[in-house]
Amino acid sequence: MSDDLKKGLEGVLVAESGLSVIDGDAGKLVYRGYTIEDLANGASYEEVLYLLWYGHLPNQSELAEFESEMASEREVDDDVLATVRSLAEADEEPMAALRTAVSMLSAHDPAPEDAEPTDEAVNLAVGRRITAKIPTLIAAFTRIRDGEDPVEPREDLDHAANFLYMLNGEEPDDVLADVFDQALVLHADHGINASTFSAMVTASTLSDLHSSVTSAIGTLKGPLHGGANQDVMEMLKEVDDSEADPLQWVQNALDEGRRVSGFGHRVYNVKDPRAKILGERSKELGEAAGSLKWYEMSTTIEGYLKEEKGLAPNVDFYSASTYYQMGIPIDIYTPIFAMSRVGGWVAHVIEYIEDNRLIRPRARYTGPKPEETTFVPLDER
Repeated sequence: MSDDLKKGLEGVLVAESGLSVIDGDAGKLVYRGYTIEDLANGASYEEVLYLLWYGHLPNQSELAEFESEMASEREVDDDVLATVRSLAEADEEPMAALRTAVSMLSAHDPAPEDAEPTDEAVNLAVGRRITAKIPTLIAAFTRIRDGEDPVEPREDLDHAANFLYMLNGEEPDDVLADVFDQALVLHADHGINASTFSAMVTASTLSDLHSSVTSAIGTLKGPLHGGANQDVMEMLKEVDDSEADPLQWVQNALDEGRRVSGFGHRVYNVKDPRAKILGERSKELGEAAGSLKWYEMSTTIEGYLKEEKGLAPNVDFYSASTYYQMGIPIDIYTPIFAMSRVGGWVAHVIEYIEDNRLIRPRARYTGPKPEETTFVPLDER
C-alpha cells in the first residue's frame, strides 16, 4: 500500500469540529471542553444533549424546558408501532428493526415540507423528536418479541429512567436509573467514528436528518463498530458456562487464534476512559447484587491481556457486564448504543452542513487498461 493511500481513511482529516476530541495516548475524551469524567459524574444525558446541540451546558430553566420538550415527544404513531410489531413477530434483528422504524418516523414528522435541509432550528427539532422516540421503539420491539405488550412512555421520568420503565414495565430504582443515564452520557459522542461519518456523508448530499440517522444506524449495526458489547457478554457467558478459570480460558482462546472482544481501539492506545468509569459501575452493581463474578472475570481477562499482549479494554468491555447486571437483554446492547449516540449524530450533521461540502473521496484504479482488453459483441462471446 502506497504512502498516499489511507485505507479506511485512517488519520485523514475530513472536517473541523467543536464537539468532541480524543487524546488516544493520554486516554482522554472531551465534549465541548468538558472531560468525560466531569460529565459522567455530574451531568444527565439531557444536559449532555443540550451541550452538544446548543454549545453550552443549560441552566435550570433551560434544562427544564428541554426535558419537557423531549418528554412530550416520546410517543410513536400507531402505524409505526404496527410495523415494529410485525418486525418483532418476524424475529427481525433488533438493529435492523430499529433502522426500519426510524426511517418510517419521517412519514409522521411535522417538520415543514418546504424547510431547507440546512435549517438549523428545524433540524434541532427533528433531531429532538428522533432522539425522544428511539427508546420507545427499542422498548416496544423488545417487549413484543418477548410476548408482552408495549408500555407507553411517561413524561414524568427522565430519558434513562423512562426507557427502563418502558422496557421492564416498572419504574427503576435510583441506582439503576443513574447507572444507565451515565452509560448514555459516555456513549453520546466520540469524534468522527464510522457511524457519525456515515451520517455526515448522507447529510452532505443535503438529504434529510431521518436519512442521516438511518444511515448511521445501518453503519453501527456492523460488528466492527457497534456489536462488540454484545460479543463481550456472550464471551463472558461462554467462560462462565465452561467453568474454566478465566485466565486459562483466555490463554486457550488466544492459542486457538480467537479474538477477545472488547480490547483495542482505532484511536486509544491506552485504556478507554469510558471503560474506567463503567468498570467501577459494574463493580458497584455486582456488590449490590452480592456477586462480583462478572466484574472479577472481566478484570482477570483485562489484567492478562494488558500484561501479555499490551492490550487495553475499550468501552464495550465493561458496558457488557454493566448492562447484563441491569437485566437488559444482550441483543439490544447495540440498539442502546444507537439510543445514546443519536445525540452525537445529530450534532455532527448540524455542525457539518453549516459549511457544507459534498463528501466525495476518490479511489486509485487498479483494474485492466483499455489497451489490455478487447470488446467482443454479445453474440460472439
